[in-house]
Amino acid sequence: MKNSLFSEFSIGDLHLKNRIAMAPMTRGRAGESRVANELMAEHYFQRASAGLLITEATVVSAQGNGWVGSPGIYTEQMIEGWKKVTQKLQPTGTPLFLQMWHCGRASHSDFHNGELPVSASAVKLNGDHIHTPLGTKEYETPRPLTVDEIKNTVADYRQAAVNAKEAGFSGIEVHSANGYLLNQFLDSKTNHREDQYGGTVENKYRFLSEVLRAVLEVWPSERVAVRLSPNGVFNDMGSKDFRETYLYVVQELQKLNLGYLHVMDGLAFGFHEQGEPMTLAEIREHYDGTIMGNCGYTKQDAEERIAAGLADIAAFGRPYITNPDLVERLQNDHPLTPYDDMSLWYTADAKGYTDYPPYNS
Repeated sequence: MKNSLFSEFSIGDLHLKNRIAMAPMTRGRAGESRVANELMAEHYFQRASAGLLITEATVVSAQGNGWVGSPGIYTEQMIEGWKKVTQKLQPTGTPLFLQMWHCGRASHSDFHNGELPVSASAVKLNGDHIHTPLGTKEYETPRPLTVDEIKNTVADYRQAAVNAKEAGFSGIEVHSANGYLLNQFLDSKTNHREDQYGGTVENKYRFLSEVLRAVLEVWPSERVAVRLSPNGVFNDMGSKDFRETYLYVVQELQKLNLGYLHVMDGLAFGFHEQGEPMTLAEIREHYDGTIMGNCGYTKQDAEERIAAGLADIAAFGRPYITNPDLVERLQNDHPLTPYDDMSLWYTADAKGYTDYPPYNS
């Protein structure tokens, strides 16, 4: 029987009722406290017909902050807040993975009491303005993390993994994509270091490798995932040596028996102009574990990749904003509610977040 979006799947000992995942999407509903709340619990609960839910990006430390209203996982209050979400989901049987995040240079001193954001190197993000707690500002040139600070950040990820387990999550996804801190170390565009964390592809991978080694002390490997964006230009990324870099990274991740490798595969964030983009087919040649494909998929896109064995799970992001019953709509070919009203994506209340009804024929 050919695999489809709606066939069952297992990640280690986790049962998925279908192969549809809700992709991580920052929505800014945690407020100034950055503590997950009842509104967020309702949001995830409404979307629990997915085979797997992944939380919005969640910062591992105060230094990682760079988005107004995004949640964290680095205080006891934050752990208790996330328990509201995991406990509400528990009766549904749907696994929930916490995406672990550090914004790096995609931040601003307004988030850090006047201290500059950090990165691999002092390379400014050239792009749109950033929204800070004090208004819309220009991006700043970050300062490079010292080796000691890198070690401290690895420890932050490990503690966040401990906190995620205490909060009741099913697993964790390490965010190493879309131009955030770990991605800034992987890509030569943002990593100009001359120490053990820069220069060679092995050195550029070292930070991510150390983070994974740390969290794997806390979680079994099949409950740990990694997200990569080898072709991405979001947050002013894109390096000429992307193929060499990401083929190496994928082959290293192959050794770890991860729960899944989450690959930004589609066109939603565009591709850089440094050569032919890497495809899931190319990644599959070097990675025989579970692959989650993601980025702008239609139902047909997702079905084709799963049927061809290029992906095992398909993640959907923006369609889930306005279609909490996305699984049922895709399965029955019901029309989707449009999701292009961005004015409601990052507001503070239920409007545009938990007030979308399921399909009514």
